[in-house]
Amino acid sequence: MRILVTGRSGQVGYELERSLQGLGEVIAADRDMMDLYDLDRIRTVIREIKPALIVNPAAYTAVDAAESEPERAMRINGEAPGVMAEEARRLGAAIIHYSTDYVFDGSKAGAYTEEDVPMPANVYGRTKLAGEQAIQASGAPHLILRTSWVYGTRGRNFLLTVRRLAQEKEELRIVADQYGAPTWCRTIADTTAHMVAGLGAGRANAGLDLDLLRQRSGVYHLTAQGQTTWHGFAETVIAHWSTERKPVVKPITTKDYPLPAKRPANSVLSCNKLMETFCSLPRWDSALRLCLE
Repeated sequence: MRILVTGRSGQVGYELERSLQGLGEVIAADRDMMDLYDLDRIRTVIREIKPALIVNPAAYTAVDAAESEPERAMRINGEAPGVMAEEARRLGAAIIHYSTDYVFDGSKAGAYTEEDVPMPANVYGRTKLAGEQAIQASGAPHLILRTSWVYGTRGRNFLLTVRRLAQEKEELRIVADQYGAPTWCRTIADTTAHMVAGLGAGRANAGLDLDLLRQRSGVYHLTAQGQTTWHGFAETVIAHWSTERKPVVKPITTKDYPLPAKRPANSVLSCNKLMETFCSLPRWDSALRLCLE
């Protein structure tokens, strides 16, 4: 089975290229090979490779910049996934796509389920929701995996920002009124591999069971378990910091740190559907500890 992974230089794409080994022939594309802004190029690459499975973690992820570049964000996050799904359907293939907690506005009191109606509060969230809808409308067998607060030891993310600032400052001022689940990019990749294996991939001379995948097609929430705030996340990172010099982590409110794009106050996603259908997920603090070690 041939698996096409997009965004190989990104946090999740880098891990997927490794986690999916053994389940098929993995072909990982970077932006030079397949720029998601170029829809014709997407079609060309997919038709040349003829994958049985497309796994798409690539995205326009600059949340604040999207407020001033809505058309570019929509092309990459909204239109490109639809093109991939259309090509998957034409080939008789399937697609796995990653979405975000930002499809919700954060006003709900409890954890969001897959049954809750999305109401994005910023451009980024609206473009990611458009991508979900385009895939669902394509008719291709699909899994849409919403995740949140993604971090790792590569690229640009909150974990690396905290570690950098901890070397530069005596005090860190971190937002303490937004709640979510920090999710290690390796958790996302390994869980995806478990899901793909559970759908038949990796067995002797076997590819995906498309009938089973059609039965299970839909949206799933994939985050670490438990919840914290950005402040709590930062405190945990600093607590595991391997140097004697540790800055004070001061809690602030969202209003104290204004940004162009509105952030949801509640980004907690219920993952019961995924865990009941596929596999368990680790707690956020356990995964973070493993990442830091």
